Amino acid sequence: MKHTRPKGRLRRRTLVLAALPPLAAGLVWAMTSVPASGAPEPAAGPPAPALVGSPRLYTPLANPDAYKQALKLGGSPRTVKEAAGLVGMVRTPHAVWYGDQSPAVVERDARAIVRDAGIDGSVPVFALYNIPGRDCSNYSGGGASTTAEYKEWVEAVARGIGKRDAIVVLEPDALALLPSDCGQDDGQGSKTAARYEEVNHAVATLAALRHTRVYLDTGHAGWHDVASIVPRLVKGGVKNATGFYTNASNYQTDEANSWYGKLISSCLAYVEAGGKAEACPSQKGPRAAAQAWLDQNVTTPPDKMKHFVTDTSRNGKGPWTPPAGKYTDPQDWCNPPGRGLGVRPTTRTGDPLHDAKLWIKTPGESDGLCLRGTAGPKDPERGTVDPKAGDWFPDQALELVRLSNPTILPGRPG
Repeated sequence: MKHTRPKGRLRRRTLVLAALPPLAAGLVWAMTSVPASGAPEPAAGPPAPALVGSPRLYTPLANPDAYKQALKLGGSPRTVKEAAGLVGMVRTPHAVWYGDQSPAVVERDARAIVRDAGIDGSVPVFALYNIPGRDCSNYSGGGASTTAEYKEWVEAVARGIGKRDAIVVLEPDALALLPSDCGQDDGQGSKTAARYEEVNHAVATLAALRHTRVYLDTGHAGWHDVASIVPRLVKGGVKNATGFYTNASNYQTDEANSWYGKLISSCLAYVEAGGKAEACPSQKGPRAAAQAWLDQNVTTPPDKMKHFVTDTSRNGKGPWTPPAGKYTDPQDWCNPPGRGLGVRPTTRTGDPLHDAKLWIKTPGESDGLCLRGTAGPKDPERGTVDPKAGDWFPDQALELVRLSNPTILPGRPG
């Protein structure tokens, strides 16, 4: 996605409202007159790098197709509310994704975003997604061609951010889905070694920025065990990062995410003190036994441990359970039906290790062409051809609004 400096948020909102029916315009104005970032909140987590004042989270320009969908929905009171819900969804703080742009473009765009965020004292979240061989060259394949090209690109992002506040979610799936995991490495493991070199360089480059927090990939709680992901974080340079993130673009519950984060952070502290990751409890085992292990083996205070952030953009209904035996490859991560928006982004988590709940994935944008092991071209769960990854998916967007938990629809409790 390309982002340029906005020409005024009030002006953009006014142009949208002018095209809506009067009732819809009134509802949308009510939802967007208050800054989408909400009231200023104190940042949780470690004191360094410092966040100036009590920052809000930044709301980037919305996907224009969201407004087009909202304009088409006007009419009945129900559809007017749904249109307002869609606008409310895209006016909620969410991450700015960068990948595939040239170094010159990404530097310019990142600089424009941090400057715009600085106007109202908000903090942007950048999701950097340009690692060579990303997504095992599948739905979201692409990225830089070489390690050298990637390093140049990351350095351009860092120049764009400069001395301003920022949160960086570094390369989703970069550690949870290594080249060796998808059979794309050579016999010597050179591509996986290069992946660790790339991630380490990105961490070192971005963490050197005084006001930038950097978080590394762990996949999600339904994927790698703690003992599996922790060594990858260590090799990826988590020691030099603020911490890690979990559930990016996935649907695990807040409870599962928080527990997974706590176990990973505790295991990292245990390993740092000389322990072995394989001794750490799994998030999939009995919780009481895991807590007893933590009580006995982890004495590091929270302010000395690695912190984490989670993605709550689409987890309001939790993960999808595919029909038993129906598909050879259910792809439960790919545009699953019946999901809803989750908790709005916040830095008030009530957990000293949990820095923020974020909307990392842009809700309403497709995960890709989901075939679930069938010949296609339609997604057999939806009966439609899903848009390609990153394109606006009207059916899913409306579904997320209708099933949001807490609700984002005006006039409904939640």
